[in-house]
Amino acid sequence: MAGSATFAFLLFQVPQISLNFQNLTKGNAAALFAVPWMGQLVCLLGNLSLLSYFAKKREVGAMIVQAVGVVTTSVVLLQLTLAGSMPSLVFIATAVAVGFGLILNFLNYNKLLSPQIWYLWEDVITVGGLAVLPQVMWSTFDTILPPSLVPGIGSTVVALSLVILRRLKKLSPDITSILSSVSAWTATLLFMWGPVAQIWTNYINPANIRGLSVSTILLAMIGNGLMLPRALFTRDLMWFTGASWGTLLQGWAILVTMYMNKCIPKPLFWGAGVGLAFWLGMMLATDAKVYSLSSPLSPLRELFFGRIPAKSD
Repeated sequence: MAGSATFAFLLFQVPQISLNFQNLTKGNAAALFAVPWMGQLVCLLGNLSLLSYFAKKREVGAMIVQAVGVVTTSVVLLQLTLAGSMPSLVFIATAVAVGFGLILNFLNYNKLLSPQIWYLWEDVITVGGLAVLPQVMWSTFDTILPPSLVPGIGSTVVALSLVILRRLKKLSPDITSILSSVSAWTATLLFMWGPVAQIWTNYINPANIRGLSVSTILLAMIGNGLMLPRALFTRDLMWFTGASWGTLLQGWAILVTMYMNKCIPKPLFWGAGVGLAFWLGMMLATDAKVYSLSSPLSPLRELFFGRIPAKSD
């Protein structure tokens, strides 16, 4: 099922890329401001970090999904740069990071990369993720918060210090273990912040919502939804968190904002909602049946709290 999601993600950004291209060729660059570049950037960085996570776990289907997300989101960012929405220097730095990331992940998956270089890359994405996320979260609400670089600088100093102390083996085993999982969770949080930025942009500037592609939003909901059964079946909390957030926020919640502003027809909106509810219910029921659990909600309990051993007679 996770492999089927690849097809949805292959097409995911295509409608948005096509719409952006049409607006650019017509000289309507302002329409591209409906897509927040910071939201797309954090999604891209999240995809890149999750690619490393799944490459390490050798989950091929999930790797392909993340790699496709990296490439297509990079195209969207290029279009936003051409429209004047995204600063050129930020795009150039992002493109360099993406190039290195794709090459290193390819080499590591094929066992052509030394462990030392891979560990260095993991440190880079840990520091980068922890540095970018707080700054982007602050900057998203720049209409109500004062401009500041303190969140980014502060989190960079903390992250860099922790990584250096880990390299010097000055951290306790518990903190080292937590830090090892921070990179993957930061990647998930980066990915999760993208739809939050989009929803906020839709709220403060509803006039530009028509610059969004409904097809892209639907494909985001479908693609993430198709990943959910595999994430639940493997009891991977981080994967399930990212996929469910993508389904409900990147898909359904953005559709709600578009419906409220009369950008999508009522049958499409309610049809998508009913279909999503049916899919989630079927996923829980099927997983409970496979694991011989007593309730459709038991898979979620196991996901968050671990498997509960059967009582002995």
